[in-house]
Amino acid sequence: MPLPLPQTGRTPLHTRTIRAQSYARDDGQWDIDVQLVDVKAYDFTRTNGTEHRAGEPVHDMLLRITFNDELTITDAVAAYDAAPYGADCTAIAPDYGALVGMNLLRGFRQAVKTRFGRTAGCTHMSELSGVLPTVAVQTMAKQRRRKMVSAPQERPFQLEGCHALRLDGPVVREYYPKWYAGPGQAAEHK
Repeated sequence: MPLPLPQTGRTPLHTRTIRAQSYARDDGQWDIDVQLVDVKAYDFTRTNGTEHRAGEPVHDMLLRITFNDELTITDAVAAYDAAPYGADCTAIAPDYGALVGMNLLRGFRQAVKTRFGRTAGCTHMSELSGVLPTVAVQTMAKQRRRKMVSAPQERPFQLEGCHALRLDGPVVREYYPKWYAGPGQAAEHK
């Protein structure tokens, strides 16, 4: 369902695009490549006096992580194709190698905030890393389905992860009845 039509005229100003793509690797691990691109819909003069043209990226940042079956990052690399302060921005890219060892499902966003907060990181690169956990979950969907068939006694990890997947809700009642804990019925396993 689309958003409702605006009630007044509007002028475009800024577009942020975040793209994520995941891959199965030949070595049994997975890669996720993410990119953040910011463009303005108007020309402007930068604070250093140079002109920036509408549609040219202000930010174009890329991040690739490799992770294993446990969703622990085993490799990470960051790159910049456009940054507002050139080399002063891009100098932080190697520091994002410190994502290695972080687990995408165990406090990842807080760990990124702690490690790369304020002047220890790049606001936009850290923000871009925030999409990694949910992209990793989608990347592993096929493996999770296989695991549910081979180990049906194990509660699916996504339950209780959002409003729709609460144990007392209609989605769990319909799609995961074994784990439903709504009115009149207690879940068999917790």
